[in-house]
Amino acid sequence: MAEHTDSTASTRTVVLAGATSAAGLATARALIAANARVIATGRSVERLQELADAGAQIEIADATSFEDMTALASRIGPVDAVVPLVGGWRGGGGLAGQSDEDFAALLPALHAVRATSRAFDDALRASDAGRFAIVSSTSVARPLAGGANYAAVKAASEAWTRAVAQGYAKAARESGERLRAAAVVFRAKALDPEALAARIVALWAEDAAELNDRVFDLD
Repeated sequence: MAEHTDSTASTRTVVLAGATSAAGLATARALIAANARVIATGRSVERLQELADAGAQIEIADATSFEDMTALASRIGPVDAVVPLVGGWRGGGGLAGQSDEDFAALLPALHAVRATSRAFDDALRASDAGRFAIVSSTSVARPLAGGANYAAVKAASEAWTRAVAQGYAKAARESGERLRAAAVVFRAKALDPEALAARIVALWAEDAAELNDRVFDLD
């Protein structure tokens, strides 16, 4: 893809990994309306159909699998943004209710952050304005006993994303080039798909140096 000089989502290529949710569909529609190319991944053709109907390119791939994401990165070529959207909630019952089963069920969200950021690292740093964004929770700032599993997974995802941001900054510094890639965190108490979609579309409204390693409150 040719280099861009604009600050919009227009003609950007955006990967929505694990996009078969209300947030994935809203974000895909908003990006497509902004003239972006959207590649939506999921594990089921049936669940991806609504995204295809909205105009997204759909790919059968597991967002939590580094192998699947690496193969996808090789297959689709240049990419300007990656947003892992694997999520879910398990909680309640105080600390005693934080079961191993619930913790295991929440871990795919972290696995998706790790797999996508690693698989698309080269592509995002090669873009003139690469963006990596995750969805987190306000519970990270004030974790409760009944949501300890959930907050711990979200906190780990945020820590990983901040490490991604540091990697972008370090690579730019060592190459003597301006910072072009940015990793950001969007926190919400109760996720509003439309609010998330609007913030994803606006990822190119600010320079990478202003965005990188920032946490934004969607509420």
